[in-house]
Amino acid sequence: MKFSVLTTDQQTNARLGRFETDHGSFETPTFMPVGTLGSVKGIHQRELENDIQAQILLGNTYHLFLKPGTTIVEEAGGLHQFMGWKRPILTDSGGYQVYSLS
Repeated sequence: MKFSVLTTDQQTNARLGRFETDHGSFETPTFMPVGTLGSVKGIHQRELENDIQAQILLGNTYHLFLKPGTTIVEEAGGLHQFMGWKRPILTDSGGYQVYSLS
C-alpha cells in the first residue's frame, strides 16, 4: 500500500491524498459506505459502483467474525470475494465493540 499527498491547502493545511492498494486506489477525504456484516444495507451493488461511485467500503472485523464468521469468508475466497467487491475494503479492528461488552 502506498499513500501520497496530492495537494495541501495553504491556509488550513488540509490535505488531498491518495492511497494505492492491490485492489485499486482511493482519494482522501472520501465517503466510505459501511458494510458491517459484509454488505451495505439499502442499496444495490451497482448503485455503490456507478451512482455513488464509492471508492472503498468499510467493514467491521468483530461483526464479520461473529457473522458470517471466518470459515464462511475463507470458503468464499476472502473478504473481497465474499462481498463481491473488487475495489478497496477497509476494516476496523472491532475493538470498540469488544470493549463495550465489558
